[in-house]
Amino acid sequence: MSGNLFSLVAGRAAPGATFVEAEAGARWTYADLFALTGRYANALAASGVAPGDRVAVQVEKSPEAYGLYLAVLRLGAIYVPLNPAHTPAEVEYFLRDAAPAAFVCDPRGVQTMRPLAEACGVPALLTLDAAGGGTLADRAAAQPGAFATAISAPDDVAAILYTSGTTGRQKGALLSHGNLSSNAEALTRAWGFTPRDRLLHVLPLFHAHGLFIAAHCALFSGSAMIFLPRFAADRVLALLPRATVLMGVPTFYTRLLDLPGLGPEACRGVRLFTSGSAPLLAETSRAFTARTGHAILERYGMTEAVVITSNPLEGERRPGSVGRPLEGVALRIVDAEDRPVPPGAVGLVQIRGPAVTRGYWRQPEKTAEAFTSDGWFRTGDLGALSDDGYLTLVGRNSDLVISGGFNVYPKEVELVLDALPGVAESAVIGVPHRDLGEAVAAVVVRRDPTLDADAILEALRGRLAPYKLPRRVHFVGALPRNAMGKVLKTVLRATFSSAS
Repeated sequence: MSGNLFSLVAGRAAPGATFVEAEAGARWTYADLFALTGRYANALAASGVAPGDRVAVQVEKSPEAYGLYLAVLRLGAIYVPLNPAHTPAEVEYFLRDAAPAAFVCDPRGVQTMRPLAEACGVPALLTLDAAGGGTLADRAAAQPGAFATAISAPDDVAAILYTSGTTGRQKGALLSHGNLSSNAEALTRAWGFTPRDRLLHVLPLFHAHGLFIAAHCALFSGSAMIFLPRFAADRVLALLPRATVLMGVPTFYTRLLDLPGLGPEACRGVRLFTSGSAPLLAETSRAFTARTGHAILERYGMTEAVVITSNPLEGERRPGSVGRPLEGVALRIVDAEDRPVPPGAVGLVQIRGPAVTRGYWRQPEKTAEAFTSDGWFRTGDLGALSDDGYLTLVGRNSDLVISGGFNVYPKEVELVLDALPGVAESAVIGVPHRDLGEAVAAVVVRRDPTLDADAILEALRGRLAPYKLPRRVHFVGALPRNAMGKVLKTVLRATFSSAS
């Protein structure tokens, strides 16, 4: 049997069952979806795309865009999603690196992208807009909906997702059909998805969270999605009564909490709220439970391994913890020499399992660095395991501050800062220091505009060891974040290194 992800899901849903309801009210059945993937796959093949070729895609979110993803997999080609916010200069890097056989972009940018694609040697340029129009749609309209799905091995690459690094050369993580399908199967079971579910999908499609984690749970259970092009708190609140599941990032929940209408009645049909892609503050988790009666299920994942751990569907969901390893995932905490550390001790998170990437596109040296000699993947995250196996993350290894020879874990300081009256949120970074090597600096968003640095430092004394105390406190209106809500500490270090 083929390991092609499309083959694995094609027979699971009733053809007449709803796959997607678009914001404007259009309804797509699974039969509609599968026929669209056939027409798109035929159009791509007619444009010269063959199995194993890359197809780069920079389009707005739409049901047709998700159909394009599945069509690429059905063809046996490799899907390369790009953020619609990427500039032409950024797109040029991806086109040169991925060397796609086709590039699908928004018609609005085609005048810029056409010469760029030609300069990068891309053979075919197609367009697809948010309404499903464009040259890809025109070519697909003349094609049949039937298509012989490519026979793919589980190890065949299905997608290349570029990691969201902010410095240096971005890496294209290779994700196989087996990586994606094994994680989807495990998540569908762990989170209890059935054909009766209705997922409110408000995540982007250029990132693993929306493209794989959320939508694959619908695909693998034959359930429906309510598709919104982007998150808008008031619109989400209005649609919640029609949904059974909402997957989001912490920002979604803080913005929902700002709405007076959020309460048990608005959430009456929802059985599951999940959060990922960035740390969820325990304060946010507790506030959401108090308002709605629902405990947000926090989980931990990354581009290179999709979902790694999850709090349980049934059982204790611990605020501040990302739960236990997902089915099939082995996880260990080690020191700098890859030696396991005791329960409760902070160390480097390493993983093994069927969803872990084989490595990075055309970067063998980065691939070698990512794995230990005994085959464990280095996530780059710092964390600790409780005696009963719950993982708590304390930050990225690259964010560790070594001040005067002492290790300072930013998350530990941030938790104390965020609990102070008048503090909305914070980020802790290391900045160069003549005597200490690095000094701890705090970047704070205030709720109370009268709060000053002296008051913060005084409040921290006695709660933190002296070496963990910030040497400087900087105030900002908002913390810089990437598209999935992660704080960009590299930006903060660049901004404040010379100020401390």
